[in-house]
Amino acid sequence: MSRYAFLLLAIAIAPTAAPAADLAKGKETFKMYCATCHGETGKGDGPGAQGLQPPPRDFTKGQFKFDANKNGKTGEDADLKEVIKKGPGAFGGAPFMPAWEGTLSDADIENLIAVIRSFKAK
Repeated sequence: MSRYAFLLLAIAIAPTAAPAADLAKGKETFKMYCATCHGETGKGDGPGAQGLQPPPRDFTKGQFKFDANKNGKTGEDADLKEVIKKGPGAFGGAPFMPAWEGTLSDADIENLIAVIRSFKAK
């Protein structure tokens, strides 16, 4: 087997890694679309949170209640992605958070999930 053929074979069977989320871009998107209610630090204490019932999720707790993909596990990235896309109201949650599908790209949402995960208190 020639070196060229070996290289092509190695590339063909090598696992492809998903691109890593861009935390910096995610923070910009969070500030623009989410911080009004969820707060700059993700505590659910933004200026728009006043009087909302239920209050916006406090991401510093790292607790998520929806199993949007219905696999028996709550709070996975796939669940968060669906809640962001469709809004929590689609899963029995707060109806005041809008669905962001069509406004945010899949990459934007993946970046947001990285930010949401980064808020969890250590």
